[in-house]
Amino acid sequence: MRHKVTIYGKKECCLCDEAMEVLQKVQATLPFELEKTDISTDPALMVEFGLKIPVVFVDGVFAFKYRVNENRLKALLTAS
Repeated sequence: MRHKVTIYGKKECCLCDEAMEVLQKVQATLPFELEKTDISTDPALMVEFGLKIPVVFVDGVFAFKYRVNENRLKALLTAS
C-alpha cells in the first residue's frame, strides 16, 4: 500500500518549509504520495488551521502540527 501524506501550510511559513524538508527527506527512502495544500487559497481551511500550521495528515489521519518528527513519520509509514 502506498501511503498518502498531506501537508497544510502556506507560503512564507518557515515551519512549513522545515516540515517539507523532513517529508522530502523521508520520501527519498520510504516512497509515499505527497500532497501540499496552501490554506491561503481556501477560506474554510484558513478558518480551520489558521496559525496552527503546518498540519500533516498520514492517510487522512492527523499526525503532526508545527513540526514533523522524522522517526515517528517513518514508524507511521512502515506500520502495517
